[in-house]
Amino acid sequence: MTTTPARAFPESFLWGTATAAYQVEGAAAEDGRGPSIWDTFSHTPGLVDGGDTGDVACDHYHRLEEDLDILAELGVGAYRFSISWPRVLPGGGDRLNQPGLDFYSRLVDGLLAHDIAPVATLYHWDLPQELEDAGGWPHRDTALRFAEYARRMGETLGDRVHTWITLNEPWCSAYLGYASGVHAPGRTDPAAALAAVHHLNLGHGLAVQALRATADPAAQVAVTLNLHHVRGVSERDAGAVRRADALANGAFLGPMLDGAYPRDLIEATSSVTDWAFVRDGDEATACQPLDLLGVNYYNPVLVRQWDGATPRETADGHADGSASPWIACEDVEFVQQPGPYTEMGWNIDETGLTELLLRLRDEYPALPLMITENGAAFADVLDADGRVRDERRVDYLRRHLTAVADAIDAGADVRGYFVWSLMDNFEWARGYAKRFGIVYVDRETLERTWKDSAHWFREAVATGAVPAS
Repeated sequence: MTTTPARAFPESFLWGTATAAYQVEGAAAEDGRGPSIWDTFSHTPGLVDGGDTGDVACDHYHRLEEDLDILAELGVGAYRFSISWPRVLPGGGDRLNQPGLDFYSRLVDGLLAHDIAPVATLYHWDLPQELEDAGGWPHRDTALRFAEYARRMGETLGDRVHTWITLNEPWCSAYLGYASGVHAPGRTDPAAALAAVHHLNLGHGLAVQALRATADPAAQVAVTLNLHHVRGVSERDAGAVRRADALANGAFLGPMLDGAYPRDLIEATSSVTDWAFVRDGDEATACQPLDLLGVNYYNPVLVRQWDGATPRETADGHADGSASPWIACEDVEFVQQPGPYTEMGWNIDETGLTELLLRLRDEYPALPLMITENGAAFADVLDADGRVRDERRVDYLRRHLTAVADAIDAGADVRGYFVWSLMDNFEWARGYAKRFGIVYVDRETLERTWKDSAHWFREAVATGAVPAS
């Protein structure tokens, strides 16, 4: 029998895990919290599997001390959480809700007491419903409100937060929320989706400025993107690759890191919008210096130029809606990839992570990278002996951490890794059926149970290496 030796990471490598407010907190109508677009969406019949909502979620709001103890026992150096905008500024206005702020202050202080770095995401999709009613992200004022929200958080929590992340996966916010409608707010307007892309980019830049002006200068500021590693079936599909890459990646990397939208994107979407919502100076505002780029990775994307005759494949992994999130990609096929697959139907291919990190190494060599999400959903079962034997997740994590180590060995400046997720939670439109956690949550009692993957990850954190197998 052969064994795979442990792969060591740099001593400064940051090990962490992550959650998001609406997915874990619950207490949806308590202590002054206002409604978000996900409250509205999840309470609309037929939009979320099983009719599930985040009303209770994992009850993290009331079980904070228990969850802090879990993090401490895991030994992680950082915890990535998100702040619920409607919990701290109900309605998206300027009236600070003190009980909501107090919750995050206790969370941050509790993390620091356990020597865990707080990594705070300002926006993980829970837009105050009142701002959506006023136009949402397609409306420029939302970006301005977001900047004010960032300023208030910098003023109140900025003395203790280690790393700020402005946006989580704006691709999902814009395209799944406003183009395909499978995420909140459930709209299917491609022109509005592209306007949302821009105002998310603008809001990001304004938020960076606000945080730089109010938070501790030693704090790091970042954004998290779910960059798509797009591959073509053959060399003949280079055009399809460029189209998908411009929409998925260039739409955010361009303004945020290069200071301009890519020409491929503007030309490809010219039949949908004239981009008149981009005002002079907006792209420069979006392009603010960052300390880190957060990368969320789950699987690669395979595309092919559609021949226009055979049935068109649309296996992009983002659920079937009445419309496509891939604006102006009507002649592009998203091809089903070979297994194995997670419970989300996503193929497992860690080579895409290495390749994506090396691309970023080449295109943005001065910008450090952080894996802010990586993980997998499987059909986990709590056995009679109280154990969750999630061998497939352990294998998934081993493969992907090894892929990160490969990228580091090849010169990618990757500073850390956050496993998604700390615990089973509300998986957006898929409800509670999909379990991503390394900690099992009983849906009836909300009792937490460590899965085998949590024990495995604790070993990785303690040794600073991928455990030998």
